[in-house]
Amino acid sequence: MDQTQIEARLRRLEAIEAVRELKSRYLFCCDRKDTAGMRACFADGPVDIDYGAIGRFDNADALVEVFRQIGCHDHMVEFHHGANPQIDVSADDAASGTWSLHYCLINTAEQTVTQLAGYYEDRYRRVDGRWKIEATRFVATSTLVLKLDAAAVATLFAGRTPPLAA
Repeated sequence: MDQTQIEARLRRLEAIEAVRELKSRYLFCCDRKDTAGMRACFADGPVDIDYGAIGRFDNADALVEVFRQIGCHDHMVEFHHGANPQIDVSADDAASGTWSLHYCLINTAEQTVTQLAGYYEDRYRRVDGRWKIEATRFVATSTLVLKLDAAAVATLFAGRTPPLAA
């Protein structure tokens, strides 16, 4: 293997690691209710964000505003766990990835627990040396919503994609 091949492999590995760090930072910012950090993970200008029942957005600021309205409350205790990344670097400044997601939300105001599983399909681009999300789509594969009560736990929904109100 010559020096040029080694350098190309190293650039590819560095890009993959940078994309992993980007997605990890995004998920962590969601959990911390860090809207500025969350926004910084996306490219400026037009983007394509399809989060199913949450909505479809053509700019990251619109997504952040919906997140602020729905999720940024003390009674919304959540975690996003991304796993199984499959990252393809197609050019020096372009990549795509698929990630599994396990999500849990404890809504202490409504006394519900939501467990959601699915996957993200993402496209990334490097802008001024930093990787950004330029498109993302989330597909739910399973959802369980439980109602908590001192005497019992009741299933409100079990299936693939919950109704928006769940």
